[in-house]
Amino acid sequence: MSLLPLLAACGTGTESASHPAGGEKSSAGSSGQLDVPADAGAELKKQYLLENAIAACMKKQGFTYTAVAPEDPMASWANDGADYTLTKKYRQKYGFGLYAGAVYPDDPRAPGSTAFRESSKNTPNADYVATLTAQQKAAYDKALGGPPDPKAGEKDWSGCEGTADREVYGSSSAQERSIATAERNQANAQALNGDSKLVALAQSYASCLKDHGIPVTTTQPTGIGEMVKLQSAAAAPPGVQGAVNSDGTPMKPLSKDEAMSRLTKDIDLALQDLECGKDFRAAYFPKFMKAPTSGGGAG
Repeated sequence: MSLLPLLAACGTGTESASHPAGGEKSSAGSSGQLDVPADAGAELKKQYLLENAIAACMKKQGFTYTAVAPEDPMASWANDGADYTLTKKYRQKYGFGLYAGAVYPDDPRAPGSTAFRESSKNTPNADYVATLTAQQKAAYDKALGGPPDPKAGEKDWSGCEGTADREVYGSSSAQERSIATAERNQANAQALNGDSKLVALAQSYASCLKDHGIPVTTTQPTGIGEMVKLQSAAAAPPGVQGAVNSDGTPMKPLSKDEAMSRLTKDIDLALQDLECGKDFRAAYFPKFMKAPTSGGGAG
């Protein structure tokens, strides 16, 4: 089962921009600092402060780093199950998103589409780094730093990312926080999976799926919501969602006709899954949102 994406970590290299809830890129104003939303949760606020601290540190090093608003993980679930109406609208066009990119190559909302991939490349920091010489880029990367390498015995982020990390999170190391998060995830997941109401609704959800001939491999509340989508992804042929070969080269995509045929079936399956899980998700997400790093969404 896939885990809930944690709050986006501060960027490394040229891919430091992230997307806010609305799906559009949002960066700092002329001051170079992001305004922290008043309604942001405690962890999301830290992510904003982290971006601001990185930008300030890089400026001292003589480089430009554009602080980019991190994505609110709560909002990211809106059209992936948390909001029934938005999710239905999304799935009516894209299904689970497996084949939409080949059918709608110019649609930036279609996962794997050309427009989707290009939008992730066109970030302020990537554009800036592209103007640097090889020597300047090496200096930029060193100044920016990156995450610790546990294999090398490292515990903390290096460079400006390390400086910002210590400024925002204090003396606790990234490794220590990772362990604490994992323990919290496990405890939250156990609480959701032990909730009698969610367990009963998950059983009803599973029965509905079986009635439609859809295989059920788990009835755990933290797993069933994404089960059908993950099964579909596992069964998908090569060449979907911008897949790459083992050498990193783009995999030959499905033809548009083949993708359209598969998308039609994917839409039907995604909508059946949504309807079967409607009552379950309505009860699950309010509890899930209170303990979001619980190890499984119900998309």
